[in-house]
Amino acid sequence: MALPCTLSALLPVQSQLDYALMDANSNEDKENLIYQYLTKVDNRQNDRTVPEFAADLEWLNTESSLTIFKDLCGKVVVLDFFTYCCINCMHVLPDLHELEQKYSDKDGLVVIGVHSAKFPNEKVLDNIRSAVLRYNITHPVVNDANAKLWHELDVSCWPTLVILGPRGNLLFSLVGEGHKEKLLLFTSVALQFYKERGDIKDNCITVKLYKDSLPASPLLFPGKIAVDSSSDKLVISDSGHHRILVVKNTGQILHVIGGPNSGCRDGNFSEAAFNSPQGVVLKNDVVYVADTENHLIRKIDLKEEKVVTVAGIGIQGSDKEGGAEGLLQPINSPWDLAIGSSEDCADSVLWIAMAGSHQIWALMLQDAKLPKGSSELKKGTCIRFAGCGNEENRNNAYPHKAGFAQPSGITLAEEEPWKCLFVADSESSTVRTLSLKDGAVRHLIGGERDPMNLFAYGDMDGSGFSAKLQHPLGVAWNNQTNLLYVVDSYNHKIKVVNPKTKHCTTLAGTGHAGNVIGPRFLQSSFNEPGGLCLGDNGRTLYIADTNNHQIKVLDIETQSVSVLPVMFSNTSDVVDSPYVPRKTNQMPVLPKSAPTVVMSPWAVCPGQALDFQLRLIFPSGTKLTEGAPSFWYLSVEGHEWLLQGQNTSGQILDLSTQPSISLHIPLNCPALDPVLQIAVFLYYCSSESNACTMKAVLFQQPLQISDAKEAEVAKVELTYCF
Repeated sequence: MALPCTLSALLPVQSQLDYALMDANSNEDKENLIYQYLTKVDNRQNDRTVPEFAADLEWLNTESSLTIFKDLCGKVVVLDFFTYCCINCMHVLPDLHELEQKYSDKDGLVVIGVHSAKFPNEKVLDNIRSAVLRYNITHPVVNDANAKLWHELDVSCWPTLVILGPRGNLLFSLVGEGHKEKLLLFTSVALQFYKERGDIKDNCITVKLYKDSLPASPLLFPGKIAVDSSSDKLVISDSGHHRILVVKNTGQILHVIGGPNSGCRDGNFSEAAFNSPQGVVLKNDVVYVADTENHLIRKIDLKEEKVVTVAGIGIQGSDKEGGAEGLLQPINSPWDLAIGSSEDCADSVLWIAMAGSHQIWALMLQDAKLPKGSSELKKGTCIRFAGCGNEENRNNAYPHKAGFAQPSGITLAEEEPWKCLFVADSESSTVRTLSLKDGAVRHLIGGERDPMNLFAYGDMDGSGFSAKLQHPLGVAWNNQTNLLYVVDSYNHKIKVVNPKTKHCTTLAGTGHAGNVIGPRFLQSSFNEPGGLCLGDNGRTLYIADTNNHQIKVLDIETQSVSVLPVMFSNTSDVVDSPYVPRKTNQMPVLPKSAPTVVMSPWAVCPGQALDFQLRLIFPSGTKLTEGAPSFWYLSVEGHEWLLQGQNTSGQILDLSTQPSISLHIPLNCPALDPVLQIAVFLYYCSSESNACTMKAVLFQQPLQISDAKEAEVAKVELTYCF
């Protein structure tokens, strides 16, 4: 009879295999050793079987829940125990993707992600769903929110891979990252072993990807944002679209660089390719990019419109010292950037939050010395500056002995008396300082004194250790007020810190995931914001509201929150989220060829609702272009107050079910005759000509607002034949 077991019960026998594999001379010898091992542990009478998934667990990427001893019977199963905050777990995903490309469920392989949360925020299914989309996970994922299976198997760390045989019998475990060769080898031999015994079934596991049901989104999981204080330009890392956007502070797009698919390529803006870029910094028409999943630092010249690689070799590195020329130096998941100066050279250092190796690195932009450095470093040198490479919360006067835990945000305070980098150390839930005078690493807020405790998180205003954060991802320094702003990502808040007193208070956000544009900071809500920057001489905060796929704008003086409308400067192609009312009433520019349809005047009264139904008629076989956002937009020149608080834009997803557009006339509306404009922008393809195009039409609806008492909903059809 099969008995449940833990990974510790498997450890002695697998350890023997691991030692034997170290001495094997060829791949054939390794395969033979694994084959002998499977022959030894495959015992139907005494199988070590894993427990069944609990019936009440939530699943993603499937039509229904899966069971080990029914749905997965006859399969070799890889269980990936992960939590989505963990950089080491992210590093395993490419290995699993390669495995899934090689073997499918028809071959007998199924990969299951078992999400066992570290932070409370990670237990929420919607947040896991966003992470599954963000990391392009295409296999089934189960939310083991209370870590029941984790504890039953005695899993000890993230990530852990557990390989099962076709009877749910435990075969192998791989703890940590960097085991791709073993993963592929173990799985390949296991599939061969059980196929020879006739135990593999070729039935399909039904996968239903959540991403396939989503409408096109102009911004997809924006990670970081940067501003050039000498201009009106912003740079957005549109991470989910694998591209960089350069926009004006009004939201008009100036450059689209890379995307929409991941890749690794230098060249002009249309040729270049990135893979989930994060940190960006802009200086004098040059953008540096932390190309996170390519493990590269890229340089964008906005004048020449060229992208070049300046550090990294394109694969994950394990070097924790550095010192080589940039293009020869392997690096590990760079997450954020800041440009700084040495004592004798301005803008000479690109500081890098190297999340993957838990360190702070420097890329020399000029020949210069680093703090605590004895000799000058040559331009192009990429070197570790602080952090021993162990994942811990260790402060130390010596930078190489300090320990970080997935540093994910940095900002620079070069003026006296600060002269430091502020570091958002996400996995320790702290903000730390790194002195640019002597290299000392010190605590600022969050966490606790035990350097090995990475679970001292929470949501609490206070000073020093009494302040609590939950996985902060970004920091921004205001040199006008000497205040530090922090993206407290998993608390869905923006916080502000006085580094002199170490006091931290909540600036914006309710503490719950949401997308509310409130009249005050504390009434507004965010969803796992990942980055922020300061503009307008410290008066404006730009927030990369990652899971809301938006850029939020916080006016510090008025404490108002708005959404940055992202649009092309010379065309009507708007790429703002259609689900959020804009704070501007300026209608996107219509093409000169766009026709205008003038409607008959419509009489309405205060408090009445208007329901406009679009009736756009197209030739048979016409369909909307995938990936291009067709939308409608409302405006009323001279009477913008009429639209206040109402939805002024929306997406058109399907020509067969065209949207209704609602407008409520305010109760205190005076008797006026405004002209409402409804602009419709469409991207569509014709099956007859096999061509795609963009067209627009403008409806002008005069309104006659009187004091009549009728208040029935008025229905108006907006018809146009293309």
